[in-house]
Amino acid sequence: MAKQVPKEFYQLLREIQEVDFVLLELNLYLDTHPDDYDAIEQFNNFSQRSRELKINFEQQFGPLMGFGASYSNYPFDWGNTPWPWQV
Repeated sequence: MAKQVPKEFYQLLREIQEVDFVLLELNLYLDTHPDDYDAIEQFNNFSQRSRELKINFEQQFGPLMGFGASYSNYPFDWGNTPWPWQV
C-alpha cells in the first residue's frame, strides 16, 4: 500500500523535475554552444534553484537519493517517503 503524502510533496517534486529538465536541455545546448554567456548564466541560475528545491524537499520529506547522495535524519529515514515507483 502506498504511503499517504501531502499534496505539497507532489508539487515540490514536480518543480524539481521541471527545473532538472531545463538543466538537462541547457547542458545539451551548451555542449555545442560553449561560448553562449546567456545560456551559461541560465544554467547556473537553474542549477542553484535545483539545489535549493532539493534541500527544501529533503528538509520537509526526507532524502531524494540514496547511497550517500542525500543526508539522513536520525533515525535513518530513507524509507519514510514513497519509493520512486510509488509517485
